[in-house]
Amino acid sequence: MTIALFDFDGTLTTHETMPAFVRRSVSPRRLLFGQLVLAPLIVGYRLRLVSGRLVRKAIVRVGYRGVRAAVLEAHGEAFARDYLPRALRPEAMQRLEWHREQGHRVVVVSGGLDAYLAPWCQAQGLELVCSALEQHEGVLTGRYLGHQCVLDEKVRRVRAACDLQAHETIYAYGDTPEDVPLLTLATHAYYAGQPWPAGRDLLHGDAPYAATI
Repeated sequence: MTIALFDFDGTLTTHETMPAFVRRSVSPRRLLFGQLVLAPLIVGYRLRLVSGRLVRKAIVRVGYRGVRAAVLEAHGEAFARDYLPRALRPEAMQRLEWHREQGHRVVVVSGGLDAYLAPWCQAQGLELVCSALEQHEGVLTGRYLGHQCVLDEKVRRVRAACDLQAHETIYAYGDTPEDVPLLTLATHAYYAGQPWPAGRDLLHGDAPYAATI
C-alpha cells in the first residue's frame, strides 16, 4: 500500500493562504488593531528573528478570541469555495491527481486551519491532518487546540492518524523547513518540487517531480 503526504501552503498552493483567510475572516477593527499591536512581531518574522509559529499564535489570539465558532466556519466554507481554487499550484495538483489515479491514499498535512482546509479537503475527497482552534461553548478562546501542526507535530499527528507500517511506500511533499520532519518519514520525498534524498542540501535537487509522472 502507498500513501502520499502533502503539505498545503506553498506546496499545493502558490502562496501562503492563511494571511488571505485572516483578512477575510477578521473584522476591520480587529485587523487595524492587530496591525498596530503585531507590527514588531511581523518585522521580526521578516528578519527571521521570530518564528512563524509564534506569529501565528499571536494572530489567532488577536483575531479570533471571543468570535463565535460558527462565524469562523462560515468564513472557512466561503474561503474554500471562492478563494482556494484560484490559489492552487497546477503541477502540484496534477501530481496529487496522479496519486489518486494510482489508487494511493492521499493525506493533506498542514499547519493551516481546519476552518477552511476541512471543507476544501472534503470537496476533494482527501484526508486531512491540520491545526484547529480551541473553542468553549461555541466561542473561540483565541488559542490553538493543542499544538500547531508544524515541524515534529506533523510527524506525531501523521503517525497517530495513519498506520505507516502498513504502507510500504511513502511519498511526502513540502516546501519549507517546517516540513522537513515530515519529509524524513518518506521513501520518496520532494522539497519545492525537487527530489529530496536524506542529507541533501535543500537548495539543490534533481528534476522536478512533474517530470517523474
